[in-house]
Amino acid sequence: MKRFGQKPPGGKIRADIEILAEFVKTRCEDMHPRRSREMVHATGKVGEYVNPLEIRLCAQCRDLLVYGASMRVICPLDPKPACRKCPQPCYRPGYRTQIREVMKYSGRALIKRGRIDLLFKYILH
Repeated sequence: MKRFGQKPPGGKIRADIEILAEFVKTRCEDMHPRRSREMVHATGKVGEYVNPLEIRLCAQCRDLLVYGASMRVICPLDPKPACRKCPQPCYRPGYRTQIREVMKYSGRALIKRGRIDLLFKYILH
């Protein structure tokens, strides 16, 4: 039974993965406009978060999203800090570089497209 004011199980993880998916999708659409896209599909716990998003990405961006989502699901820290401030980074170096590029590009692009809520997060972090 859900109590008033309680978040559903995995609410923070779900929200983080939804934001990650939005960022990856934004960059994929802008940077890879001619690549073929397929529905993102993952198995296990990651699939529970990623599959309902029904997002279509190129192969490279699909791999990045699934990897990022899996790292978020297994993150042992609670509360989870921003990845760039994490004392125990879990992303492998190649993925870390890619995700930084995605965050930098998409954060700015989405702010320019009217996502003012991201502007406050961008300024405060």
